[in-house]
Amino acid sequence: MQVDKDKYISKLSKAEQLEIEQKKNVILLVENLMEREEITIKMIIDCLYDVGSVNFVDKKFRLPSANKILKVIARLSKPSFRTIAFYWGKKIAPELITDWLLQKIKF
Repeated sequence: MQVDKDKYISKLSKAEQLEIEQKKNVILLVENLMEREEITIKMIIDCLYDVGSVNFVDKKFRLPSANKILKVIARLSKPSFRTIAFYWGKKIAPELITDWLLQKIKF
């Protein structure tokens, strides 16, 4: 499989080869950043969860008693959500961020 990939890459122009190589480098850098800044990323997830869970409960559940109970449940589920969101994000975020950045520099 690697040989086929190498043949394909060798047929690309120098600019395309450079873009593929730099994309790999950016993905590695973003992965490294996520490893080093795990606490910061988890704090960002916490902030987004706090705001998002309150907004979701307020929008979907108008009944005051249900609203209060669901906000408590949302608060209690926050640690497990943070863990799941971090590890899920760690898998997909580097490529998503890299693709987004590359999209911003294409003309």
